[in-house]
Amino acid sequence: MIEAVKRIFAIPELKTKIVFTLMMLMICRIGAHIPVPGINGDLAVRLFHHATGGSQNLFQLMDVFSGGAFAHMTIIALGVMPYISASIIMQLLMALVPSLQREIKESPDQGRRKMGKWIRLFTVGLAFFQAGLFAKYAVQLNAGTPGIIVPELMDLQLFGMPWLFYMIVMFTMTAGTMLLMWIGEQISEKGIGNGISLIITVGILASLPSTIGSIIRQLNLDSQEPGQLTFSSLVVLAIVFVLIIVGTILVIQGQRRISLQYARRVVGRQENQGGSAYIPLKINYAGVIPVIFASSLLMFPATIAQFIGRGNVLGQIAHWFSPGTTVHTCLYVLLIIFFTYFWTATQFHPEQIASDMKKNGAFIPGIRQGKPTQDYLEATMNRITLAGALFLALIAILPTLVSRLLGVDPTISHFFGGTSLLILVGVVLDTTKQIESHLLMKRYDGFMRRARAR
Repeated sequence: MIEAVKRIFAIPELKTKIVFTLMMLMICRIGAHIPVPGINGDLAVRLFHHATGGSQNLFQLMDVFSGGAFAHMTIIALGVMPYISASIIMQLLMALVPSLQREIKESPDQGRRKMGKWIRLFTVGLAFFQAGLFAKYAVQLNAGTPGIIVPELMDLQLFGMPWLFYMIVMFTMTAGTMLLMWIGEQISEKGIGNGISLIITVGILASLPSTIGSIIRQLNLDSQEPGQLTFSSLVVLAIVFVLIIVGTILVIQGQRRISLQYARRVVGRQENQGGSAYIPLKINYAGVIPVIFASSLLMFPATIAQFIGRGNVLGQIAHWFSPGTTVHTCLYVLLIIFFTYFWTATQFHPEQIASDMKKNGAFIPGIRQGKPTQDYLEATMNRITLAGALFLALIAILPTLVSRLLGVDPTISHFFGGTSLLILVGVVLDTTKQIESHLLMKRYDGFMRRARAR
């Protein structure tokens, strides 16, 4: 382990990327401790835990993803969820609007810039809207327990609404979301790993100390009376924890290898007759992106309903969409399967692979080149994607089912839950692969330099 770290930091370029990534993530965590101007963060977090305790809740899941920023009502309380929701909207528009697909195919660079511009605009709009609902939620809390909001801000009213407080919250939280979006893009461009996924992962890891403290309190080690959490339940959670880690690694790294034969093969300047190889088709081509997309899409409408209040139709909808309910679990599974197929369809291009195979004189034994090869690859990918999507959905809901049977506290089940752990393991695997790619590239570059020197 120590030798591996030494090799990583021995490469100046890779060392610079890792240090830059860590500094950007540190800025994110600093923002998670800066409350919105005019809000008493300590009182807000006490009311938050009192209001959400005892059952699984959407707000708790958002608080886990934001690393506690949501409960403290900080400037980055919304996290990167508006950005992810905007990305989902653009991906769906790409699939539904042929003109957008044609534009990106004709000029990829210009199309990506235009797509990025629209995603940023959608992000601003969604963040502004959600921040307004967040301000309304804070006003409701302040009405029941005065002191959360500075009284001077509540005195300035227009049409019975504290307009100055609303404007401060909306502009501050929107700016916080845009800062996170910018940091994520900078990490993806100049650092190591996927920036947005790393921001979510750091938020999940930030809740680890409070989760461990909650486990110790619920074990009730200082008393002879049994605690809310028993050792047998803790052992079951630990087993589920290990199974999810192992299952996630197997799903993400699993491959179906399609054998290839070459009628002729050009290696360098020589042409060799015959040869064999294989095409590695990933069982889960989309990684943990379906889990992130499904969680974000389920959070958005249900959180709006929960912000507006209970005692009406929207309040009932919020209850249906709460984590742990049957409706939420079924929709979660269906959305994971849908986004797995959707992402695979947008990223995997069997027609391009079939065309390249024909140009290089490669063929699948028993399958003709051209359209039959394309159909075979597409059918094979559909079958293995179904297996990967079902396995991914099972891993995602397994801790929810176990916690429901064991009656474990939501703060613990959300951390050990499939959503958080799947994202955590998937992002770590992706970042590790990028680091390995840099190491291999530098070794190859070093060999080439020595060859040129000779």
